[in-house]
Amino acid sequence: MAGNLYLIPTPIGNYEDITIRAINTLKSVDLIICEEFKIAKRLLSKFNIQKELYSLNEHNEKEIAPEILKKIKEGKNAGLISDCGSPLFSDPGHYLVNLCITSKIDIIPLPGANSLVPAIISSGLEIGKFYYYGWLSQKKDIRRQELFQLKKIKDVIIILDTPYRLLKLLLEIKQIFSHKQKIVLAYNLSLESERIFRGYIEDILNEVQNNKLKGEFVLIIDNRK
Repeated sequence: MAGNLYLIPTPIGNYEDITIRAINTLKSVDLIICEEFKIAKRLLSKFNIQKELYSLNEHNEKEIAPEILKKIKEGKNAGLISDCGSPLFSDPGHYLVNLCITSKIDIIPLPGANSLVPAIISSGLEIGKFYYYGWLSQKKDIRRQELFQLKKIKDVIIILDTPYRLLKLLLEIKQIFSHKQKIVLAYNLSLESERIFRGYIEDILNEVQNNKLKGEFVLIIDNRK
């Protein structure tokens, strides 16, 4: 019989956020697929787990995925994790999952840690629906076009980006939307340095600049008018 592919969320910062089911699944699978060995080994060491590891990322997925699929077809159970949070959410692994679906391999997703829900429920906004955009382009011209298009959407908009582009993103929002645009910045969620900033973009931008903040974040733009 073929094995299963488990999609296993990992903590976004605080190791205590991992679920009992996730730990038990990581212990039970035959192999674990990760983005980076270093980050995966640190997590697994924390819970005294030693497994055969495969690194799968955007550069090697089409080469590695068939090899992993072969092992699953041979009866091995595999667990897919990302560097943090829920796998496949703006992370590699889609090609492998589609190969498994085509081969009628059971895909078993586990609920668990992510940054999106904590950011929304702590925002203070009444959100019945929202527009998730995710990651903006790294290219300046395309990025600006994306933001101008988002400005037309009169809804709650959620954007993700890398820590080193936090300041740049806030400056762009201020310029393209308005210096009085209301936002929520969920910063370093689950860590001791966690902060939730709520208010006008110009005030939050000053906080980020003055305190030289550079960390993981979720940005919520309240563009309902």
